[in-house]
Amino acid sequence: MQPPDTRAWYAAFKAKDARFDGRFFVGVSSTGIYCRPVCPARLPKEQNCTFYETAAAAEQAGFRPCLMCRPELAPGSAPIDATSALVRSAARLLEENCGTGQSIDEYAKRLGCSARHLRRAFTAEFKVSPVQYLQTCRLLLAKNLLTDTGLSVLDVAMASGFGSLRRFNDLFRKQYRLSPTGLRRQAASSKNGDGHVTLLLGYRPPYQWGQILDFLAARAIPGVESVDGDGYARTVHCAADDQKLFRGWLRVAHQSARNALAVTASSTLLPVLPYLLARVRNLFDLYCYPDAVYESLAAMNSIKPGLCVAGTRLPGCFEPFELAVRAILGQQITVKAARTIAGRLVAAFGAPLETGIKGLTHTFPTPCAITALEDDITGSLGPLGITGARARTILHLARNFAAGELDFSLCAQPEKEIEKLMAIPGIGVWTAQYMAMRAMSWPDAFPHTDHGVKKALEPLPPEDIPALAEKWRPWRSYATINLWNSLNT
Repeated sequence: MQPPDTRAWYAAFKAKDARFDGRFFVGVSSTGIYCRPVCPARLPKEQNCTFYETAAAAEQAGFRPCLMCRPELAPGSAPIDATSALVRSAARLLEENCGTGQSIDEYAKRLGCSARHLRRAFTAEFKVSPVQYLQTCRLLLAKNLLTDTGLSVLDVAMASGFGSLRRFNDLFRKQYRLSPTGLRRQAASSKNGDGHVTLLLGYRPPYQWGQILDFLAARAIPGVESVDGDGYARTVHCAADDQKLFRGWLRVAHQSARNALAVTASSTLLPVLPYLLARVRNLFDLYCYPDAVYESLAAMNSIKPGLCVAGTRLPGCFEPFELAVRAILGQQITVKAARTIAGRLVAAFGAPLETGIKGLTHTFPTPCAITALEDDITGSLGPLGITGARARTILHLARNFAAGELDFSLCAQPEKEIEKLMAIPGIGVWTAQYMAMRAMSWPDAFPHTDHGVKKALEPLPPEDIPALAEKWRPWRSYATINLWNSLNT
């Protein structure tokens, strides 16, 4: 990691952004301790902070480890890096799959460890057991469904991962001192007769909804995605832990008065609802702290008025393989041309899906669907307008995804994943950085060779751009999005 200046490190520390955990440590002169960037303690003054790339460097400077955030648990810190990574992966799995009804033993098996070790490590880091964490995830999902949908209490119990209605009722009363039906009466939710589910996902204002919608509209893959005045819609295919495939559609609309996005999903996706909501949060960057980002990037407006807009979000992705293929197709051609070719790929090798929504006709080809073409990949993709070199790159990428060698969802060290990507023939700096921005949601990626970046910063010489961007750390991905958006104003 190339270290940013102390101002950038302090901005990341102030935002408490977990994506920087383990990448630096903060020595606080007023207390004599050093912390992780996610420490929940009161934020110290910037002049009292010294930044170090390793915990060892902080200790050599005379600082003691914080007892609250425990620097020894930071990702990347030997000797327990493997344990910390395991626990974080476990938490992600629990959150995204809380509706499946899996046991802790099943989660442990999936993570490649014993249930006993998982319980011990999880409790040490989060101060609650995996069962308690999973229970909270299920209860909060159930509360959301009871409040915002017309699903029956039985359907809510099943969708939230409870094995029986009786167990759900008992636990709900115990934790919330209210019955599920009592909560529903208080919420006065109305019955939705079409069977679809609509839930609200909150965000921290301001939120530039129009900007992110325009960005997604320009890159929407025909057949898979659709953007109109009502919002964003797409087809979905995902597998549950028992490998059963679920297919359907979702729509995302804006409710500005409530600082929330309304997510409507087809009833066929109810069994994978937690995973679905996690992907929507990623796509629309709902975890962002916009004030912290704008405070660091507002100086961009000295280059050109209005270059940085408060509330700008980093568009993520719903399906990493889909985004990665779309990035390869976009190499050295216009956004519109790449969109057209992606639509041809979907029509030829995607799976048809009846949605009843105009423009949504297929799900995107899976990695296995692409690897099945390896005997004649250029002959299969060539007629779609995909060059032989790009066809082979897409095949290499599909093999990596199918083998599980690329894991964007749990990427604690984006530089390592970027190195893996650039080892694939046909993937260079621009493509890897773009994937890091969107598929990994990495806030500090910067595709400095991008044509739009150069155009937005004219007349600055291209060779001076990387040095200028150092001032935008650790939010260079957000700076890039602001530069691209400025070309449309």
